[in-house]
This record gives sequence, C-alpha cells and structure tokens, in this order.
Amino acid sequence: MDKTHHPVDNKADRTGQRTVPETIRRADRLSGSRYGNRPTMKDVAARAGVGLKTVSRVVNGEPGVTPDTERRVQEAIDALGFRRNDSARVLRKGRTASIGLVLEDLADPFYGPLSRAVEEVARAHGALLINGSSAEDPDREQELALALCARRVDGLVIIPAGDDHRYLEPEIKAGVATVFVDRPAGRIDADVVLSDNFGGARSGVAHLIAHGHRRIGFIGDMPRIHTAAERLRGYRAAMEDAGIPVAESWMSLGVTDPQRVRRAAEKMLSGPSPVTAVLAGNNRVTVTVIRVLADHRRRVALVGFDDFELADLLQPGVTVVAQDAAALGRNAAERLFRQLDGSLVAPERIELPTRLITRGSGELPPAD
Repeated sequence: MDKTHHPVDNKADRTGQRTVPETIRRADRLSGSRYGNRPTMKDVAARAGVGLKTVSRVVNGEPGVTPDTERRVQEAIDALGFRRNDSARVLRKGRTASIGLVLEDLADPFYGPLSRAVEEVARAHGALLINGSSAEDPDREQELALALCARRVDGLVIIPAGDDHRYLEPEIKAGVATVFVDRPAGRIDADVVLSDNFGGARSGVAHLIAHGHRRIGFIGDMPRIHTAAERLRGYRAAMEDAGIPVAESWMSLGVTDPQRVRRAAEKMLSGPSPVTAVLAGNNRVTVTVIRVLADHRRRVALVGFDDFELADLLQPGVTVVAQDAAALGRNAAERLFRQLDGSLVAPERIELPTRLITRGSGELPPAD
C-alpha cells in the first residue's frame, strides 16, 4: 500500500460503533449542506417556491406580496437563518444606516448616559451605533474617526481630543454628517452641543463664597481641554466678582491621574494659609479629593463638577455642579440626523445649562 494514502479507519470500537475521524465528519457536514455557511435570497426563493423579487420585497418590507406568500418566505428565512446583506443596499442607496461615536474614555461614568442617549436616537432612526475611545489622544481620535469614515458611516458624533479638525473637511464635503459634543471642533465650522462649563464653575465657586470661604482652590484637567479651560475661567470670574485675589498656589491643572491630583490637593491644604474649600474640576478629580479629605484633620468644603454615583450617600453628601450628559448626547444625535435629512442649513453652537445640587459638602463653613 502507498504510504501517502490514508484510508478511513472504519474499525468498530469497544461499543460496536464505527469511528470516523473528525476531519472527515466536518468535511461531510460542509459538502452535504445545501446552502453552505451563508444562505442567500436565491436559497430562500427556492425553499419558499417564489421568485427572487418576491423575497426581496419581503426582506425590505415592500408592498405587493400576499399574506400567504409572505408567510412562506418568512418561514424559509427562519428555517435557513438568512440575514440580509446590507452591503448591497449601501451600494444602491449610498447610506449604511450606521453612525460613529468617538468618546474620550469609554470607562468614564460621565459618558455612559451620553452614549446611551446617542444610541437611543440612532435606534429610533433605524441606525446602528459604532463607538470607540480616543483616550484623550488627538492622533488616536483622528485615526478612529477616519476609520469609521472608511467604513462608510453616515455621520459622526465626536468628543474631540485634539484642537485641529481640518482632517475631517474632505469627509464632511463628501456628505458625512458631523456633530461635536462636550467640546467644540478646532479650526473648522461645525455643529457643537456643550454644557455651560463657565457658568457652572462660576456658580459653584459663588456658592462657596456665599458660605464664607475666601481661600478656594481649583483642581482641574489639562488646560488645553476646552472644558477645563472654561471651568478655570468660571472659577476666576467668581473670585473676581467677589473681589478676592487668587493666589497661583490655589490653582492646579493637569492630568486627572489620582497621584497628580492627590499631590495638588495636599499642597493646597498645607502651609500657613491653606485653602478652606475646593472646586474639583470633574468627577475623577472629585473622587480623589474626597479620599484626600478623608485623611485630613481639618474640615474642608467641596463642590465637584459632574455628579457621580453614591455622591448623595457620603457623609456629608457631595455638592455638585451637574451636567445633563444624556441631554448632551440626545441633542447631538438629533442634530446629526437633522443634518442627514437635509433640514439644517448652517452649523450652530448649542449650550445646555448646568444645575447646582446642594448636599452638604459645599455648605460647610470655613474651619478657621
């Protein structure tokens, strides 16, 4: 016998059953399948005993099919596990019924309600949402946004990490609807939906001043980020309104890494004239400041920008300047689909109000 020939071993095992190698069984399954791995509309038509155009009408929800025929076609679809090939529809209609969402950080709780709101609006318009995070890296933002465009999404909702979005100009000219949210676009004219970061920070600091504080610290995100810069501007405006000079040592902007924030907070709380209150620039900063204050011997007032889970259960509860993240996402997505249906003419800037929620930490009087 030729040593290169490998006959099937049909010897019976101890139970009396014949064994067949798995590779043979798998090949038999594939070759014996009438429809292969991915059934087509032709397969559905053959099983239902109808024409291809009839199947197309049923699949696309078009009229002109009797209830009995529609039932037979649907039974064939269910039996075969047929799924419509949307790539063909893209070629015909020029739309993919999908949009992209570029977030800063998928793990940040602030973006959960925002993302969900965008998804709900997309779903109501029969569109699929594809999202990803830039990790606050402008190059990664650009790479992700252009990758989504390469996949022919109909539109983009972007929380920008960079400050130059001219790379999107060819895509926008080609018809990709684009809306920025939480932060404005850089160097292009585009729709944007924002919170009133300046007014929110100003009201938070004014609240601390109204409760007797004069030495108030501000710990924020990186100064190149629009929201951080606006909140710092609001902090300065409130202090200026009250005629309170601001010491440079009372302000600290940088990455929201807990170690950096901890060092900044501990420095503000030490020395001969420590701050008696702090405005924390976002939810991540607030959580770290709370941990620092838990180990601090003096009572310090705190207002955080952004609400967060369990803020009301701490002792005292944390006073916050709350944004409506869901409203940001919903307004941005609705504006995107208005672009797609041609009902918008010129880009607009939409600014949503913030809300001061008092819970106790921002109402503490100065300890000295």
